[in-house]
Amino acid sequence: METIDRYIYAVTQKLPQAQRKDIADELRGLIEDMLEERVGIANIKESDVEDVLLELGSPNELAEKYRGTKKYLIGPELFDSYILVLKIVLIVVSAGIGIGFLIQTILDPISILDYFIDMIVSLVTSLPMAFGWTTFSFAIGERSGEVKRKDLIGQEWKPSDLPPIPDEKRQIKRGESIAGIIFYAIFIAFLAFSSDYFGIWVFQDEFTGVVPFLNEQTYGSYLMFIILLFGFGILKECLKLVSGKWTYKLAIVTIIVNAVSMAAIVFIINGPDFWNPEFMNELAEAGVVTVGSEAFDIVNKVWDQLTFWIIILLVIGLVWDAVDGFIKARKK
Repeated sequence: METIDRYIYAVTQKLPQAQRKDIADELRGLIEDMLEERVGIANIKESDVEDVLLELGSPNELAEKYRGTKKYLIGPELFDSYILVLKIVLIVVSAGIGIGFLIQTILDPISILDYFIDMIVSLVTSLPMAFGWTTFSFAIGERSGEVKRKDLIGQEWKPSDLPPIPDEKRQIKRGESIAGIIFYAIFIAFLAFSSDYFGIWVFQDEFTGVVPFLNEQTYGSYLMFIILLFGFGILKECLKLVSGKWTYKLAIVTIIVNAVSMAAIVFIINGPDFWNPEFMNELAEAGVVTVGSEAFDIVNKVWDQLTFWIIILLVIGLVWDAVDGFIKARKK
């Protein structure tokens, strides 16, 4: 019956991923045995199902019995996802920094010692931050879930209170959240270690250097804020992974995180010292374009409008992310 399915779903969603199927099978068998003992298989009514479920107790209480009552920073319900995300984030950040080191070494092997020192500094700086953001994100998810469970335990419960099994259209695919986490982790690694290679690469028979997009003199003062912003992105994706489905609360959190990120990024990239003020001159000196040529005018026009289009694309992406969440949260 649908009520039994909803009850089993409500219990197992509060348990670790690896245990859900076994406990679902065990719980279904227990309910069937209790029904058969009461009325027999052929005469089961909805009221009989409700009586059995009332005897078993609310899904929150039963899930607590399966899990135990130990206190966790990140409990069994979220621990599998936490370890998966943590591994992905640490591997991606480490790999990004390592790849950056290899590229720099290949292009300029004479300075390998300087690049190696930079790599170590970046690892020491980025890995603890990535670990901290991931753990913080899941700890928030654990805490919010624990508060809900405490609020419900001990209250009068009836089977009609069971929420419906969510529509697949409301579900958040784990792959989407993990892809988002990887995206933010890559940018953290790149911005922390290889930002000086973010620009136009110049080759004249061989690699001669990079004309940077960013102001090398002031970029360091922005770096911590930029990493924090991408950290908020990881936080948002972790909350999506923890929730597993779109809700109004999650959509509101997404709007808040996106709004804060958007405001901060707009403020940063609109700053007079963020972009390289000598970009066009350095581009001409590198022989990429010639001053006064049509190509120079086109590139100069694109460069002048770069901030505007970045902001437009950013607004579209973040607004759509929030609107899509609300649309999916409404689906039943």
